[in-house]
Amino acid sequence: MARRAGVLAAVTAAGVFVAAGPAAADVTVSPASAAQGSGANLYFHVTNSGTAPVSEVTLRIPADSPIAEVYPLSVDSWAPKIEWQDLSKPLTSIHNGTPVTKAPSAVTWIAVGKTLAPGQATDLGVAVGPLPMLSSLRFPVETRYADGKAGPAMAATLSLTPSNGAAPTHHGGGGDTSSGGLTPGEQAAFDKIVNDADSGPSVLSVSGWVVAVLALLGAGWVVLRNRHRATEEEPDEEPGEDESQDDDKEPVAAGSGDSKWSYKG
Repeated sequence: MARRAGVLAAVTAAGVFVAAGPAAADVTVSPASAAQGSGANLYFHVTNSGTAPVSEVTLRIPADSPIAEVYPLSVDSWAPKIEWQDLSKPLTSIHNGTPVTKAPSAVTWIAVGKTLAPGQATDLGVAVGPLPMLSSLRFPVETRYADGKAGPAMAATLSLTPSNGAAPTHHGGGGDTSSGGLTPGEQAAFDKIVNDADSGPSVLSVSGWVVAVLALLGAGWVVLRNRHRATEEEPDEEPGEDESQDDDKEPVAAGSGDSKWSYKG
């Protein structure tokens, strides 16, 4: 009985110690999965479960699985900055195989105006791509308190599904931020346009050009018609002083003077 009582007391004390310890922040990633070799807009939902405000959040790109393009998306009250790393093995997954020797290693968001108070959460987004050909990707996330002390570290795991065979996509602009990403429907429409362009002119593309040419011709006809109408509607100018003087002129015979015209009388 004494032994069991001692074990129970130790477990209870350990539970009290854990409960009294500092609360850790929490992070999740959305969407939870993406296709291998594709580009995606990832949003990290960071919750401050501690007792002090958080002023910085750093998302680290796995060093053993670098991503060629990582751009922070626009988020109110947070100013992002990108850290870069030199790659020992260049990436050739973008720009038609052009070697990429530098890639982002981390994105740090700095609170502007107000910090992330205890109990509050924020969504920090990045556009990434192409994603590596792995089954999953683990993103370490670090925080820093407003007093400069390091906050809790955590991680969010993104599941990667087999590619559908489409060409890798990537994002060509930073910051966007805005944030700007295509919805699945918009991406599918864009991919179709690219595929049509690669495979030659389709019926729809030819029809589109015909409509565009006809529209330009119609616009030009309207402009010419308006100019012609404006010319016809211009009032005749009243004869001025010079014209009235010309009416009083008459030709004189050769040799009567040096000038061709002279006044009457």
